[in-house]
Amino acid sequence: MDFIEYALVHYRWIFVCLFLLPASVIYNCLFYIRNRVVFMFSSLPEKHDQKVTAIQKQVREWRDEGSNTQMCTGRPGWANVSFRRGLYKQKMKNININLVDILSIDTEHKVVRVEPLVSMGQLTSTLNPLGWTIPVLPELDDLTIGGVIMGCGIETSSHKYGLIQETCVAFELVLADGSLVRCSQSENVDLFHAVPWSHGTLGFLVAAELQIIPAQKFVKLRYTPVHSRADMVKTFTEATFASAKHEFVECLVFGPEKGVVMTGNMTDTAETEKVNHLAWYWKPWFFKYVEEFLATGEATECIPLRDYYHRHTRSIFWELQDIIPFGNNAVFRLLFGWMVPPKISFLKLTQTTATKKLYENHQIIQDMLVPLEKLNEALDVFDTETKMYPLWLCPMLVRSKPGFIHARGGHDDMFVDIGAYGAPRVDDYQPLETVRRLEEYVRSVKGYQMLYADSYQTKEEFRTMFDHSLYDRMRAKLDCEKAFPEVYGKVNRKVRD
Repeated sequence: MDFIEYALVHYRWIFVCLFLLPASVIYNCLFYIRNRVVFMFSSLPEKHDQKVTAIQKQVREWRDEGSNTQMCTGRPGWANVSFRRGLYKQKMKNININLVDILSIDTEHKVVRVEPLVSMGQLTSTLNPLGWTIPVLPELDDLTIGGVIMGCGIETSSHKYGLIQETCVAFELVLADGSLVRCSQSENVDLFHAVPWSHGTLGFLVAAELQIIPAQKFVKLRYTPVHSRADMVKTFTEATFASAKHEFVECLVFGPEKGVVMTGNMTDTAETEKVNHLAWYWKPWFFKYVEEFLATGEATECIPLRDYYHRHTRSIFWELQDIIPFGNNAVFRLLFGWMVPPKISFLKLTQTTATKKLYENHQIIQDMLVPLEKLNEALDVFDTETKMYPLWLCPMLVRSKPGFIHARGGHDDMFVDIGAYGAPRVDDYQPLETVRRLEEYVRSVKGYQMLYADSYQTKEEFRTMFDHSLYDRMRAKLDCEKAFPEVYGKVNRKVRD
């Protein structure tokens, strides 16, 4: 068994390369063609109304049948981007929600209306050629609008705009009684603030309206290598607070005392020799490319906008190096790079029990949100607990508004997302104990944990980390107790496989 388990983990690349990469290419091509065709024929609003009516019918049938079990979406657990699959789906009434289309683009009012399963890749491929984008566009292609609203959506522009929820204009939900309701800053305001991070426990999201802003052709990106922790924190912090100067800010931390801070702005002009087409399949993985600046020094270049948005997609940040160890090899990129990455959902679908167990015991996938003023201290904690690099740093403005997460003290506050993805290098890594200590630290600094990842908090600890006051009021008002579990009942480790 030890040999079989070893082979499943260390030679999984054989199965991925022979089967999952081709399957991913075929799926992506078919889905792209389908999206273009339906958008061209502009029949989506009418079809959308029919699909929403069908969802309402399912909810009302659940009520007529006695409401004996709680409800959740019927989307298979393997189909989302989260590392885990929800075990709760096996015991609940699954409501089929096949809402995958961009409904309208209103350039006069600068709003795009979309269904919840629209992906980031789908959105940029539609908006960018028209000269538009959304202010906060989370990184990976397969992340969905519904996922980042009901969960969390962050990007390198979040120091300026906040999380993606701050750029949302309105939500449309089917509630526990089967009614359809719209909420915004001017109608059903409490519900509007309660929806983000609610993970589908207040109602089924069926449409969302988001702000759009003019897009430019390129991002002019400056790479600033730093060779001490003090310089890293100072450079990153100064760039973060210069939101009028920098539209995009991030840092890749390659060791306790080294990293590369990146700042960028959109532009329509670029010298041809300074344009780097990151999305070309034979190009190096972005994080490996960035690491080279530690040796070569500071530099500036222009990147096509969509290439910049999805710069970490081909290597799934740096997770793909643990699945295809030679994936960044120049020969592999030249011959097979056009098929990368495999779809995350396909990777989950084909995991065996042994593979899942071994990944859990030897991998960590966490995003912890801490106040920016605690960054230096937090990096020490991550180094002590994992000794794993790279780490991803992304600043975010947290508003002082009602909701599951908010700034404390009555004023907006700047946070930083510390993303840890990969194999820890500490001796005798114990996932439960390590994550528990990280969670304890994050609670102590009044930070937050992204809930797509493994959460080992108790219910009491979870309620300490997240403000449930508005959420609890809305659940009581909308009679959600029989209809939906609480957020904790969908995200804690015990209900995920």
